[in-house]
Amino acid sequence: MTDTHHHTHSHGPPPPVSAHLRRVIAAVLIPFAAAVAAGLLLLWPGGAPTAGDEHTGVGYDQQFEDAKVIAIEEMNCADIGVQVPRGVDDTCEQATVEVTSGPHVGRTFHEVVPPDATQKFHTGQKVIVAYAPNAPEELQYSVTDVDRQFPILLLAAVFALAVVLVGRLRGLLALIGLVVSFAVLTLFILPAILHGSNPLLVAVIGGSAIMLVTLYLCHGVNARTSVAVLGTLISLVLIGVLGSLFTAWAHLSGNTDDQTGLIHSLYPGIEIRGVLLAGILIGSLGVLDDVTVTQTSAVWELKAAEPDAGWLKLYRAGMRIGRDHIASVVNTLVLAYAGAALPLLLLFTVAQASVGTVAFSELVSEEIVRTLVGSIGLVASVPVTTVLAALVVSADRPPGAGPGGTGATSRRRRRRKR
Repeated sequence: MTDTHHHTHSHGPPPPVSAHLRRVIAAVLIPFAAAVAAGLLLLWPGGAPTAGDEHTGVGYDQQFEDAKVIAIEEMNCADIGVQVPRGVDDTCEQATVEVTSGPHVGRTFHEVVPPDATQKFHTGQKVIVAYAPNAPEELQYSVTDVDRQFPILLLAAVFALAVVLVGRLRGLLALIGLVVSFAVLTLFILPAILHGSNPLLVAVIGGSAIMLVTLYLCHGVNARTSVAVLGTLISLVLIGVLGSLFTAWAHLSGNTDDQTGLIHSLYPGIEIRGVLLAGILIGSLGVLDDVTVTQTSAVWELKAAEPDAGWLKLYRAGMRIGRDHIASVVNTLVLAYAGAALPLLLLFTVAQASVGTVAFSELVSEEIVRTLVGSIGLVASVPVTTVLAALVVSADRPPGAGPGGTGATSRRRRRRKR
């Protein structure tokens, strides 16, 4: 009786390695969080800078207004001075557009739509127009895009509703975390890069802030979440080191499309290669969170299902789950990047370029480095997070010893509840 009572209420100290590991995690994460907070304060940009006192009129740096199409008339292209390739239908559309916002509400102008245009208009359609105040009156307005605000907002509302209905409180917290991520991205990361701060440093600090807030917000402040945070942090360091090494070694400039070229022309002080590295880190962070949280949760559930399991058994079981996770996640990353670069791959296919020419061009090599560096970080996160989780959960719930161990205690508690 005495022995049973003793074993029920006193399980002895946690395994030394696990207890020491818990102290190491706290010693790493607390200073890390303080450093992230200090970095946010020191690098906080205070808003995005402008390239000048007025809009440049280049790219998205224009003045935009709302408008709507009030009439469409079919006309012969030659009659309105539009040349079309031979063999193409020579019927053009002339849309009459009315400005509905800005200094010239009610003004109308004509927009010609050639027969080979990919974007067609219809009467009553809302559009976005660019306003050039210094241009002649007849050229001040031009249609740049259609207004798709309503369908996008509706889709976002459906997404939020689905997340809350299925995830309930956890889903609501995930949506709050999404808002926090968007806020850090738009209020800190992007403006700080435009202000000339080192893009890689900004991405590390901003990404770490997103990771800390969203993980602890969604999963609670506990040992399980701390393990996921530490596993993510270790993997991010690896991704940063490999990304810096191979972008420099492969002589990747990062200036491979019109958008980066335009940014570099407007803000010459921005380090474009650093923007590439920042993109690799931020792009990997979301998938890393998924992998580390899933692995940690798997180990915790394995321990709950078998309280007497030691850390090594938990690690092996967790790695069996992790290997399946690695296979699916790596394939997901490759397909995601291939999908994003699909127009580029189509152009190379049309040109009938060799595989070597395509793969080793800067445009494709940039995506290859991005994919492989991110994938290496993901692969490394699985064993790192799994072993940390196995050791920490063993410290939280040491294996039962005979009839008076943790398993027996849990069974007695269940009997009392009945």
